[in-house]
Parts: sequence; structure tokens; C-alpha cells
Amino acid sequence: MTATMAPTTALPDPTRHPDFYASVNRKRLLAWIADVTLVVILSLIATPFTAFTAIFYFPVLMVVIGFLYRWSTLAGGSATWGMRLMAIELREGDGLRLSGQTAALHTLGYYLSMAIAPLQLVSVILMVVNPRKQGLSDAVLGTAMLNRMA
Repeated sequence: MTATMAPTTALPDPTRHPDFYASVNRKRLLAWIADVTLVVILSLIATPFTAFTAIFYFPVLMVVIGFLYRWSTLAGGSATWGMRLMAIELREGDGLRLSGQTAALHTLGYYLSMAIAPLQLVSVILMVVNPRKQGLSDAVLGTAMLNRMA
């Protein structure tokens, strides 16, 4: 008698459903550029509300605004506005949209990777070699970036 194992993920299989993962890395990069641009604009808009003192700690302001932006958009729709523009979204290992907790953990992982260059390098390498195009945070959390299907 052979035991059968239940699948460990409800994410689409990259071999049987490659359309879910097609061009995800390129779209992810373009979404990142759009999101960083938006965070810079939001930070510039916020600067006058700090009596212009944010000029002295602008990178910190960008991290705070960026974290809140990324967390809230991922928790609210499983994609940042840049990701939505590129028609991609993050999904949990069970195939569902991100929970608020997973969105916060994914955002924290993103900022840790950005702060520690070797982690970012590992993340990029994983996105290239992993069939599901998962970065380091994705691999740890079991999430994956997918093309949104119409």
C-alpha cells in the first residue's frame, strides 16, 4: 500500500500552468520602479507637513511611508499599486490573498533584504532559478507572485 501525500500548496504548478509565472520577474521590476516613484512622491508631499524638518531625515521618512504603503496595499488587495499596474499579485501558499499578518511579514522581509545587500542578492538569484519565481521573502513565507488572470 502506498501512501499519497496531499499537496503542500494550492499555488498553480509552474510546469502545468506556466502562464501564471510568465514574465513575472520583469513585471515585478517594473512594479518596483513604479512603487518607489510613488513613495518618493508621497514623501515629498509629506515633507511640508513636518515643517520641512523631513529634509534632515528624508530617507527615514521614505522608509516609514514605504512600509505603510506596501503593507496596507498588500493587505488590502494582495498587490501594491505598481503590482496592480503590471497585473501581478502576491498569493499565500494556499492560493488565497495575503492576510494582514503575511503582508506585514512580507514587507518586513522586503525591507530586511533591501537593507542587507547579500540577502537582496540571494533574493534575486532565487527569483531567477526558482520555478515559481519566488524571492527570499516569498520562499520563507510560502508566497508567490502570479500574473492576474482576466
